[in-house]
Amino acid sequence: MTKNQGQSRVIIENVQPQVDGGLYPAKRTVGEMLEVSADIFADGHDHIRADVLYKQEGEKEWTRKGMTHRGNDTYTCAIQLDKQVNYLFTVEAWIDHFETWYDGIIKKINANIDVTLELREGANYLKELSGGSNKDLESIATLFEDKKKSKESISKVTSSSFSDLVHKYPLRHFETRYPTEFVIKVESSRTLFTTWYELFPRSASSTGKHGTFQDVIKLLPRIESMGFDVLYLPPIHPIGKVNRKGGNNSTTSKPGEPGSPWAIGSDEGGHKAVHPELGTMADYKKLISEAKARGIDIALDLAFQCAPDHPYVKEHPEWFRQRPDGSIQYAENPPKKYQDIYPFDFECKDWKGLWEELKSVTLFWIENGVTIFRVDNPHTKPIPFWEWMITEIHKVHPDIIFLAEAFTRPKVMSSLAKVGFNQSYTYFTWRVGKGELIEYMNELVHGSSRNYFRPNFWPNTPDILPFHLQHQSENIFILRLALAATMSSNYGIYGPPYEMCDNDPVPGREEYNNSEKYEVKKYDWKRTNRMTDIITILNKARKEHRALQSTWNIHFCAMENPNLIAYIKCTPDLSDIILTVVNLDPHNKHQGYVQLPKALLGLGDFINVKLNDLVTGEWFTWTQEWNYVELEPNRMPFHLFELKIHESNM
Repeated sequence: MTKNQGQSRVIIENVQPQVDGGLYPAKRTVGEMLEVSADIFADGHDHIRADVLYKQEGEKEWTRKGMTHRGNDTYTCAIQLDKQVNYLFTVEAWIDHFETWYDGIIKKINANIDVTLELREGANYLKELSGGSNKDLESIATLFEDKKKSKESISKVTSSSFSDLVHKYPLRHFETRYPTEFVIKVESSRTLFTTWYELFPRSASSTGKHGTFQDVIKLLPRIESMGFDVLYLPPIHPIGKVNRKGGNNSTTSKPGEPGSPWAIGSDEGGHKAVHPELGTMADYKKLISEAKARGIDIALDLAFQCAPDHPYVKEHPEWFRQRPDGSIQYAENPPKKYQDIYPFDFECKDWKGLWEELKSVTLFWIENGVTIFRVDNPHTKPIPFWEWMITEIHKVHPDIIFLAEAFTRPKVMSSLAKVGFNQSYTYFTWRVGKGELIEYMNELVHGSSRNYFRPNFWPNTPDILPFHLQHQSENIFILRLALAATMSSNYGIYGPPYEMCDNDPVPGREEYNNSEKYEVKKYDWKRTNRMTDIITILNKARKEHRALQSTWNIHFCAMENPNLIAYIKCTPDLSDIILTVVNLDPHNKHQGYVQLPKALLGLGDFINVKLNDLVTGEWFTWTQEWNYVELEPNRMPFHLFELKIHESNM
């Protein structure tokens, strides 16, 4: 039994935020507020006080900040996270007999009960708090001990200044400290807000010939003008020649067919080389430099797998799974077969050597200017490997962003996020109806995954043309774009097909027909269209409005029409408020009434709200709690309102 354990009456439970009882750190970003909460109670009716104790990792002394009772034995406290470091925190609570005494004497005074003894008790508490060193407290104690000055004493006790004094000087006896010190990993604010555009560099030429890094450089002004700050390129390494895939995933390729960029490695090099047809390493570094000058990061696809003719296969055959006939097992996801890809065998005897080599690949590209990695299929590699590698990388390069491309089972996706991935692909791609969109967003924002899973919404990818986009008009592409860009602060599109509303699938499958994964496409890069304009407007709004730069501040508004979804995002000080209303039916006009959340917006009985639609430029004035909206999808399937609240509303 520890010292005072038998006298510590306070119980502390359900300390948040935490991940798996503190097994993993909870995540936040620089500039965010850390909301700490705990359930704290004791026997009887004595008053409880509680503090959050926090410090930066490596500091010796704790900083204390008082918690506030929110009812039902729940206490909270908000801490500003200003530095990109790990923070530690825990909770401490105790019975404050001074505050308990104060509450009791006030009640007795109000009931006209004699408080002579209570004043003497208060004097004792004040002396204890003073410790002989606080003249103000000693003076009040002397007053309370003087029976002849009971009226003056009562007047002092009931004053607001004495109430402030009671709060200022907590009396600590027999504190209970929660036994776990939880870690908060504070990451770069960059992880919270990114806007991704994906293109195949081999399709960057306007002539139809195999594109190069130089062609991608020529496209940077276009990407910048549309408002994207991350340009993601599929693997840029040499492509395997053995078992190369042909068009539409054919098992045989014709002469001149480029193969899949995810079949990495040939006699031209492996994971630390660039595909010769794209250019040189110097060209790639120039692309990174030119992009950074425009505020764009180039994201590298980190795909840890090999083509059959990758140098690793000859140099380290022990890193691959050998079949009984001596052949190497190629990748499969039955009934899908990937004859052009060999997966690594992470259970091999030389697993340590394999881990170190893959880490060296990552460091190689970081040293050449890469700051963001989109990681291909991380769920097909051991989770302990990612925990080790990302931790090792972040020790030296804490700003590196890892995006997990893992469309897999929920618990596996969660585990990848827990062990270090900064962002994650999500099920948004398949959440279509109003109910499932609201349910999914509430799960992400208010569920336990808020502490570790940072979503990145993609309406499409080169692998996925979801059924709801197939053979559909431009309207569905516009409304899905609006949802992705306004619900999540991180979103991306597989660019050219989305701009052109490519809706042609492989029959019966969620895949693009004539997929760019297996061929060079010719795009008219000088051409823009309505979709390009809407993308540009949305991205401009995201950059100019802080309310859209967080995923965690979404509030859904009541609307009876199941085809209309409405939600507000605002900054804590209400200086920036955005209301998005989307018609989820791409074919038909819908109307309904949206309820303004009066409590959230600080609205009184008199309502005078100005709304500016950032897409169409139209202005509206709302003077009621419930307000009419109508959306004709052929005109525009969504509203993006900036709200201005008249001061008389507050």
